Parts: sequence; structure tokens; C-alpha cells
Amino acid sequence: MLLALNDEIVGNFRAPPMVGSVRLGTPDDYALNWLPDILARFAEAHPAVELDVTCMNSDVLADQFLQGRLDLTLLSEGQEPRGVASQLIWRGPLRWVGSPTHGLHKRDPLPLALSRPDNSCTWRNAALGALKAEGRAARVTYNSATQTGCFTVALAGLAITVSTPCTLPQGLAWLGEAEGLPPLPEMGIVLLRHEASMGVPAADALAAHIADGFRRASTPGIAIAA
Repeated sequence: MLLALNDEIVGNFRAPPMVGSVRLGTPDDYALNWLPDILARFAEAHPAVELDVTCMNSDVLADQFLQGRLDLTLLSEGQEPRGVASQLIWRGPLRWVGSPTHGLHKRDPLPLALSRPDNSCTWRNAALGALKAEGRAARVTYNSATQTGCFTVALAGLAITVSTPCTLPQGLAWLGEAEGLPPLPEMGIVLLRHEASMGVPAADALAAHIADGFRRASTPGIAIAA
């Protein structure tokens, strides 16, 4: 048994380094909040693999994925193309975000910064749907294709936005029931694998690192998919 273990260790040590390239798509907020540690661990384990990372909103990434321009992509649940298999790697609450000093939650209608209206953004629909169910008037005063854009407007005290749990920029705070805002539903993050990348060692390894990284996440209140 010890000899077999020794042979396995020696074999792994002598194995040539993994090479190749992987094209990864991700929305900007997932790239900022989730991927730095994941990609750092991957680069340490496989330094010869080249990563090509594209940051776009989910609907654009879904189109690029269908065109075969991405090997892997993260998407907000509900944005995945019909008929394409996906792996749920995270589920947790969507929450309101805004400046704690501007009192925007008292305004009527409530000013919002959300994703562009020319796509079926699940976060946008969830926010507007929750307010409508409460009979709360709201107006989307700022539209942005990125979470960074929404946070920038919220930091300026011009609107309230939504986000999954993350480390907020200084000057923003989580808002909710205490501010008279309705609860929001849970949201998921999914990982898509293009069929052309199936069985490609570099893509397989990155997909495994991403799934493991989300399982390792320890943000309070977040439920990680097994």
C-alpha cells in the first residue's frame, strides 16, 4: 500500500503542467466579489493555463455563450438560455442597498438604480415586483448594465439599488424592513459549460475551482448549493 502511494505521489510530481486556455464569462459584481480568491487559487495550481475573462451583464454573456465565444460563464439564475444545462452553485437573498444618510427610502416614488430595461434582468424584476406587491410607488431613475454603475449612483445618494450579499463600498449600507422596504426573494448563480469544453482538462479544472470556491464562501446568511 505504501509503495502504491509512493508511486502515485511520484507520478503526480512528474506529470507535465496543465496547459491551454479557458474563456470565462462573468457579470462584473460576481467578478469583484467572488472570483479574485478563486482565480488566484487556480493560477497557483495551474500557472501555465491562460485565462481570458469577459465581464458583461448576464444577457450579453448568454448570447456570447450560445455563439461559442465562452467556454464557461457565470450567470444570474433565470438568465440561462433555454435548453442549456446549468449548475446551480449559489443561492442566497437579494437585498436593498443605499446610502444610510440620504433618506431615499422615504421618497415617493422610490428612486431606483437597476439594470437596463432592455433585458429580462431577474434582479430588476424582483425589486419592482416586490414594491408593486406592497403597493409602493417606484421609479427607475438610473439604468446601468453593471452593478458597479448602480453602486456609483447609490453612493451619490441619488437612488437605491439591490445586490446579493457582498462587501459593500464604503458609504453604502444594507436597507430593509426598518426603512419600510419589502423583503426580496432569493437569487441564484449558475455556471454554464459549453459542450465543446467538456473533457478539456483546463476547463474541467477551472469549473471545479469555481464550484469549490462558491462552496467555501462564508458570508453570513448565504446558503451554498451542494
